[in-house]
Amino acid sequence: MTYRPLRLILAILMIGIAPSLLAQRERLTPDEIELVDKKWPGTKKTGTGIRYIIQKEGTGDSPNPGDRVAVLYVGTLLDGTKFDARTDPADPLVFRLGRQEVIAGWEQILPLMKLNEKRLVIIPGSLAYGSRGRAPSIGRDATLVFEMELVKINPQ
Repeated sequence: MTYRPLRLILAILMIGIAPSLLAQRERLTPDEIELVDKKWPGTKKTGTGIRYIIQKEGTGDSPNPGDRVAVLYVGTLLDGTKFDARTDPADPLVFRLGRQEVIAGWEQILPLMKLNEKRLVIIPGSLAYGSRGRAPSIGRDATLVFEMELVKINPQ
């Protein structure tokens, strides 16, 4: 018994479905896209809509879920208003990756970074604080911008 017709049908389906599976989801408004493209031209975009620029290449390993990581960062709104920062190398933000201790955007971008890598990261509101915001400094559905550096990885 031959399965060639079945294989052909599956191949045709995959050709039709594959582009939609690879499509990058846009989560920024048209106005935000225009601002980001003007202010940070050349950003790359993840499949979930996070935009980023690698400012300094890292080396070595990337963190895995369960690893304790240390991060230095400055967080701003799209208009440049600073809402939070941890810039002292002696006092980085330390947390366990994959345990929802930080916003979803960080959980998604950090495994893509290498040790000592610096990135500018633009996180749509839906992957940050969403419709609840974080009063008083972060409004509902606010897109956040982080300059972040992965300074330490302690494997699980």
